[in-house]
Amino acid sequence: MSDNGRVVRVASGQGFWGDDLEAPVRQVEGGPIDYLMLDYLAEVTMSIMQKQRARDPNAGYARDFVSLMQRIFPACIKQGVRVVTNAGGVNPRGCAEALAEAGRTAGVAGRAKVGLVTGDDLMDRLDSLLGEGHELRHMETGAPLCEVRERVQSANAYIGAAPIVRALEFGADVIVTGRSTDTALTYGPLMHEFGWAVDDVDQIAAGVVAGHINECGAQSTGGNCMIDWWQVPDLAAVGFPIVEVGADGAFVVTKHHGSGGWVTRASVTEQILYEMGDPTTYITPDVIADFTSIQLDDQGDDRVRVHGITGRARTDFLKVSIAYSAGWKATGTLTYSWPDAAAKAKAADRVLRERLDRLGLRFDEMRTELVGWDSTHGALAGEPPADLPEVQLRVGVRADERASVERFTREIAPLVLTGPPSVTGFAGGRPRVQEIMAYWPALIERSVVEPHLVVDVKEV
Repeated sequence: MSDNGRVVRVASGQGFWGDDLEAPVRQVEGGPIDYLMLDYLAEVTMSIMQKQRARDPNAGYARDFVSLMQRIFPACIKQGVRVVTNAGGVNPRGCAEALAEAGRTAGVAGRAKVGLVTGDDLMDRLDSLLGEGHELRHMETGAPLCEVRERVQSANAYIGAAPIVRALEFGADVIVTGRSTDTALTYGPLMHEFGWAVDDVDQIAAGVVAGHINECGAQSTGGNCMIDWWQVPDLAAVGFPIVEVGADGAFVVTKHHGSGGWVTRASVTEQILYEMGDPTTYITPDVIADFTSIQLDDQGDDRVRVHGITGRARTDFLKVSIAYSAGWKATGTLTYSWPDAAAKAKAADRVLRERLDRLGLRFDEMRTELVGWDSTHGALAGEPPADLPEVQLRVGVRADERASVERFTREIAPLVLTGPPSVTGFAGGRPRVQEIMAYWPALIERSVVEPHLVVDVKEV
């Protein structure tokens, strides 16, 4: 690695909203790191946050991030660890304000700065954008957004590293964004530290790969590992990944010494392949990375060197994540025991469907699964054996009308006494009716979004 061997350590502390709450603490306390990245967002997460904000204007972000920072804020400031996160969701300002209050409670007032990035939220501009000819066509179907405009609940552009770099230049110790692309939480700090320019495409592409390895937490250090998974040591205290990056972009994937899990060529390869489409064209807001150029060297002792990565210039577009209301759904379950568990569950499903049909109920979709037999592999599971000890009947429906779904929820429980025998495990009352938030991916010219991005850095 060049730059006199200087290395910047970016640690992953969060792979998704709901991940191991102790992992960020272990990353900060377990050894030297320079940055802690926390990835909270997925398409479904944005939908959940939008539903929360619809009920409470002060919600819409990952509240557990705030309580986490209150816990580790003093250690981060003392050790010089800077935190970058997209925990802001659909309400980054609310998140930043709560974070500042948590910092004051934690005793870092006057010693810490919070950076806020806004402008990814396009909801207030949506009608004007459509009026200007930005059709926001669905990336898979080609349909224009106007077809569902009245049902749109949120619209957020995937932003890149530039505002993160700016916030770091302004001295932010913790940076909160909305829909930042996951990998930018890692390569943004690297662009800041090494001064990579937008046309340093190979270095930024390397940062993208580093971010891709970091973004799913322990999935690159032995968690959810397919190869020899039973041999992964101490998953109860699994270490999360740390990338040690040099100025030329080459980096080593490792974890804190003594932590559980492992870092091997296989574990890193599995994460690299995660969510992979065309490996030659991994598109981010700042660069197109060629994942076929990646070279991996297993150095042993939980260290894998990653190098040789090449990239191409960024596109003129940004991806937009749009959520829209798409009806209602509910799922009910009943568990049937031996003997003839699967046969009983199938019979119960037939009875339920006949009763719903007699009631004149129609659904856009009705799906049945036998959990314990075919819920994972579907028709590939074949016919269940007669000696199957137990199986869970899971039936789900969706429809535009809530009333139809509500009635469905009332027809599950009667099967306990009016259907096949040996039902067990029924508890919790009727299934809950939930609003469906559907995902609409689209593209928009970056020139429409980036001039509206705002970086605000304030002292706690």
